[in-house]
Amino acid sequence: SSGINAEWPLRPGASLRYKVLEPILLLGKKRFEGVDIRIRCRGGGTVARIYAIRQALSKSLVAYYQKFIDETSKKEIKDILLNYDKNLLVADPRRCEPKKFGGPGARAKYQKSYR
Repeated sequence: SSGINAEWPLRPGASLRYKVLEPILLLGKKRFEGVDIRIRCRGGGTVARIYAIRQALSKSLVAYYQKFIDETSKKEIKDILLNYDKNLLVADPRRCEPKKFGGPGARAKYQKSYR
């Protein structure tokens, strides 16, 4: 019982559940005491949602420490999270490139024959 009793975006196996709990396991429950975080997630697939939830959890704690607690502890938390996984604080900007005319996909072109 980790103290997280919310509706899971899916019934994940142990590996995906640990992905969500990573910020808490890294920083320890002590740092999350007295902080009430509610995360709502819309759109995307199930794995993308789990990654979005863990990122929101990490970012919100860093923002809380910056606003209400001292800058040194915020820096300490940020360093721990960034050393473990950059995606905990920085979003991945890659998106699907739109398809263009003259081919089956974004970059591929239809084969051309000379005879």
